[in-house]
Amino acid sequence: MEKLQFSTTIQATKQRVWASLWEDANYRKWTSPFCEGSHAVTDWKEGSKALFLGPDNSGMVSKIAVNKPYEFMSIEHLGEVKNGIEDISSEKVKDWAGAHEDYTLTEKDGVTTLLIEMDSADSFKDYLIKSWPKALEQLKALAEQPV
Repeated sequence: MEKLQFSTTIQATKQRVWASLWEDANYRKWTSPFCEGSHAVTDWKEGSKALFLGPDNSGMVSKIAVNKPYEFMSIEHLGEVKNGIEDISSEKVKDWAGAHEDYTLTEKDGVTTLLIEMDSADSFKDYLIKSWPKALEQLKALAEQPV
């Protein structure tokens, strides 16, 4: 597995960026470059299950490994969901089970830098390299819009 990094600078406080990342309506908007209609089913609390699903109820089953509000979120991917059925034990998911997706926010003078570090299997690398910049553009637009 390879560690990928993506980052952006956002003209907003880390509280505003955090809300843009994790509030349901915002999450659905900025993640659309990965899959139109994607959404998360979770309470975002540390230790909680998180389902990252597309409109067909397929996607990933994960857990919130760390949640330090306004500073750091770590998501551990455990397996996949197909047609609403969770798979965390097949050979197919074992290749990337345990992969982490980490979000670090640092703020200086009302400007927030967001760093995403994530483990990626080779089969997902090109998709992620194409999709993350578009998603970060969406996120930046959401966080920077006037209140």
